[in-house]
Amino acid sequence: MVVNRYDVGMVSPSPLRPRRLFDLGREMLEHSSVVTIQGARQVGKSTLASMLVAGRDHRSVTLDDIAVLDAARTDPWSFVRAGGAGTLVIDEVQRVPELTLAIKAAVDQDRRPGRFILTGSADLGQMSGAKDSLAGRSLNLHLRPFTQGELAGAADDEDLVSAVVAHAQDAAWFHSVRTDETRRDLVERICRGGYPPVAEMPERIREAWFSSYTDALLREDAAHGLRADGVSRLAGLLALLAANQAGELVKARIASDSGVPASTVSNLLDLLTGLFVVDTLPPWTPNLTTREVGRRKAYIVDSGLAAWLSRLRPAQLADPLQGKALGPLLEGFVVSEVVRQAGWSRTRSRLFHYRARSTEVDLVCELDDGSVVAFEVKASATASARMFTGLRELRDLLGDRFRAGVVLNTADHGHVHAERLYALPVQALWTTPRG
Repeated sequence: MVVNRYDVGMVSPSPLRPRRLFDLGREMLEHSSVVTIQGARQVGKSTLASMLVAGRDHRSVTLDDIAVLDAARTDPWSFVRAGGAGTLVIDEVQRVPELTLAIKAAVDQDRRPGRFILTGSADLGQMSGAKDSLAGRSLNLHLRPFTQGELAGAADDEDLVSAVVAHAQDAAWFHSVRTDETRRDLVERICRGGYPPVAEMPERIREAWFSSYTDALLREDAAHGLRADGVSRLAGLLALLAANQAGELVKARIASDSGVPASTVSNLLDLLTGLFVVDTLPPWTPNLTTREVGRRKAYIVDSGLAAWLSRLRPAQLADPLQGKALGPLLEGFVVSEVVRQAGWSRTRSRLFHYRARSTEVDLVCELDDGSVVAFEVKASATASARMFTGLRELRDLLGDRFRAGVVLNTADHGHVHAERLYALPVQALWTTPRG
């Protein structure tokens, strides 16, 4: 038996929950020779792959197994043909980059759909060594941690952007959105995050898991090619990003705070994004004004990991008198949730943040037709007029292109603020009513 070094702190297996990307993955498998599932360690890539091949003729191997790894390196051409007429699932394919060359050759000889499912815990485009991008031969799924709807076992939850678009002119719908959850309930969701193994863990064990996970990630997956002090620098950068969750990425400031040269900061950031533990949100530049500021925002992909890295606990975050620590974590939590929903939503959109000299908006979702839905995230239970300043300015700037602007906050109900401006509880991300 191969023991996965990331399965530390497990007290019991988590129940198998449906993934919203499953239907898209099955459809891809019917039309493409190769389906690639990429994402961070322990987000459920192997589990999703096994669900996709259920009922199909298949063979599954993992390159975490030393014997399998050796076979792949020794004879990649024979290795990729081991699936025969069925589907060959290769787990952690980034360990042998040259396999992609062999897969390309095999696919060029036989274009049958569903020949390969590849999973990778590092961005295959950033792998070193002989490789091929498989462009035109592979369809890609980016699997992220669970959404809150998936954690609840809801296989048919509606994504928030689609709901807002559908009801942008329906004031009664916004009034109907309510939640029974308290601030403490929301904080617990944030501190738990979405990694499948921690879904049922108590707080103490969960923190031990995050500690072991981070240590293994930095020392084993990220350490290759780093200089002697690279791991400590990488750990320091990760902690700084968590402390500035959902903040603008000012590399000069990070370099100053960490004592690491700006050029090295760029390389380390690329490494963390390549491991799918950090993501960035680009600035929205519609060319409607000349005052946009073109910096990306950076955030730790999983809110639970971000809270642990920042040494913030649920009891502290649940207390409104404990300062402003919840705000950045809540923004990162919301952005991550919307990004995950966008992976399967039928309302296609590109996601940005917006900042001009006088105002900013946390999340701008630009739809295919150029129209916009925008969100502000606030830890307050009261949606004051001041919280709508950025959304109001964006509405007036865009005119008819502006579908709706929503302040997501910690209140227990939604309401209408002004024309196309609304407030909703954060829980609307996973409890949006139908109709």
